[in-house]
Amino acid sequence: MLFINITFACILAIRFYSLSISIRHEKALIAKGAIQYGKLNSTLLSIAHVVFYFAAIIEANNQNLSFNSTSQIGLAILIFAIAMLFYVIYELKEIWTVKLYILPEHHINRSFLFKYVRHPNYFLNIIPELIGLSLFCQAKYTALIGLPIYLLILGVRIKQEESAMAHLFPKS
Repeated sequence: MLFINITFACILAIRFYSLSISIRHEKALIAKGAIQYGKLNSTLLSIAHVVFYFAAIIEANNQNLSFNSTSQIGLAILIFAIAMLFYVIYELKEIWTVKLYILPEHHINRSFLFKYVRHPNYFLNIIPELIGLSLFCQAKYTALIGLPIYLLILGVRIKQEESAMAHLFPKS
């Protein structure tokens, strides 16, 4: 259980670091005149993310788990998700935040990742992160209850993002 708790703390520290990047980017975006969309949804996503994390580790500690093959698969998925998070941050640079901001002169990223994967931050980072965390912590109740709730909120976020950015894409 010690390994699971220490690893969880490391993953949480990485997420806090990514949050610090987001906050720095957010301040710069606001200074450049960016408009925030979906403020309530961003708040709900943040709350759901924090609750999911803590529910998973509480569930793990209540089971007094050992690090087994399920946890190993979860850790591998988490490592992938974190790598994708930082790749997305690298690709989006100063426009990446956990909130939804659109600049007056917003430019669409047309890199390989964004050309072939729609919403890579959600589908290659966040969803695998939550699945990986559930497996790592063997938190089946967190996954069964938390994932559907999170996915509903995330679905709203995707619609809001597409609506806010629709004017940036040429009409077919």
